[in-house]
Amino acid sequence: MKILILNGPNLNLLGQRETAIYGHQSFDAYFEQLKKKFPSVDLHYYQNNSEGKLIDKLHECGFSYDGIILNGGAYTHTSIAIMDAIAGITTPVVEVHISNVHARESFRSTSFSAKKCVGAIAGFGMFGYEMALSYFLQKTK
Repeated sequence: MKILILNGPNLNLLGQRETAIYGHQSFDAYFEQLKKKFPSVDLHYYQNNSEGKLIDKLHECGFSYDGIILNGGAYTHTSIAIMDAIAGITTPVVEVHISNVHARESFRSTSFSAKKCVGAIAGFGMFGYEMALSYFLQKTK
């Protein structure tokens, strides 16, 4: 099973930015834990702050991977282009948010990308990525 974790803007600062919301762990450290916990999964990780590069990565992996776990960051609430990219690929996408976006500013309750995803997970911290990965593993049984 081949899975891509795709993180959007400002998620390169996890462990440093707004630690009361996002925690103290870097995503790189968490990703290493995920790879150890799920050794049978071919896990890939990509982060970029640019909307176009995220779309390029969706296009690149969206026909050959078994699943994509997307945390689009703020693009979740603004990017019709990312929504269209998800609609245009065949690989299923699960949207993940570390914080409970519905308990924050009202604009964060709108997700354009979730409309084209198989599901959305929010508010469980980094564990949300594991929940999404578990979904893909269960789906193949």
